[in-house]
Amino acid sequence: MKTLVLGASPKAERYSYQAVQRLTEYGHEVVPVGIRKNSFIEELPILIGQPHIENVHTITLYLNPQRQEAYYDYLLQLKPKRVIFNPGTENALFIKLLKENEVEVVIGCTLVMLSVEQF
Repeated sequence: MKTLVLGASPKAERYSYQAVQRLTEYGHEVVPVGIRKNSFIEELPILIGQPHIENVHTITLYLNPQRQEAYYDYLLQLKPKRVIFNPGTENALFIKLLKENEVEVVIGCTLVMLSVEQF
């Protein structure tokens, strides 16, 4: 199951970094997308911009609602099955758009979901 982590950071103390690590440990194919050029999470390169990615099952958000707006069309075009809004990323407008496009919306924490085997 391919998971896109939007808002990926090369800083080990960030939750997005930890999510990429844990998803990888759990055997998920992970695509980190962020804003820092030439950055990595361990050996995985962090992609920048709005890269073309096929067969995305889940998008997990680590961007605040104001920064998400620039990605609405891009994320909808990826046709994910679900989008996870991690704490602090909740966005009523984007949630409405996702539901209108029949995308499952989860308000939760990727790290917790993994730890309790509900990812």
